[in-house]
Amino acid sequence: MSTRALQYDAVVLRREQVSDHLVRLVLGGAGLAGFASSGVPDEWVGLVVPGQFQSRYYTVRSWSGSELVLDVVVHATGLVTEWASRDCVGETVRVTEPAGSFDPPADARWLWLVGDLTAMPAMARIAETTSLDLRIWAEVTDDLPGYLPVADERVTWLAPPAAETSALGDVVAGLGWPEEPGYFWMAGESAQMRKIRSYLKRDRGLPNTAYDVMGYWRGQVAGRERRSSAVDPGPIWRAGKAAGRSDEEIWAAYDATSGGQA
Repeated sequence: MSTRALQYDAVVLRREQVSDHLVRLVLGGAGLAGFASSGVPDEWVGLVVPGQFQSRYYTVRSWSGSELVLDVVVHATGLVTEWASRDCVGETVRVTEPAGSFDPPADARWLWLVGDLTAMPAMARIAETTSLDLRIWAEVTDDLPGYLPVADERVTWLAPPAAETSALGDVVAGLGWPEEPGYFWMAGESAQMRKIRSYLKRDRGLPNTAYDVMGYWRGQVAGRERRSSAVDPGPIWRAGKAAGRSDEEIWAAYDATSGGQA
């Protein structure tokens, strides 16, 4: 099986400051001819911006058939942050073909989504497409009224306790789990996501088909700033599936290689 992703040139048609730390980029142009959604609502693409050669990976907020929307979290520093923080309309970027991992089991009765700001685009898109009984826990500092297409009573907004830290692990450990089968999806900082996977497997005893927990970014380590991944999750995901590995095994291998996507 080939692990090489197709690449497409796209033009930034519009740029919108959605919130203090979230920038919406609307991409289009003739270079996206042939681009197609994977059909998986948490799909991601690699993004290479002008002046750079490394990709950073972002979940797709929407694809209309002609316009690709990426909601990009801007950090203090970073390859994409510095570019996306200025007026980039009219510039050409490169994106890879999309890949995703969201895959609820056929008998799932409920769906729980948990994540930080980097997970918001995927959670919003999943919420638009699911018919399962849905709950969302979102840990964000930004004010995002109306971003999630879900009734208010379905969403629990959580404020991060401090920079570069998160209370999501404690939140997940304190949840009262339904007896019916369901699906748990979560994304955030890679080190924390590894702990959550371990908790779900060892403490909750969930089969690996009942959850998908992904590291989207790596936190501050040895004085380095938080950063998104420079490694494409697509090839690792496709190769892992081809080899018959579980989702947990695939994402653990990805975390060890890269530290996640954004």
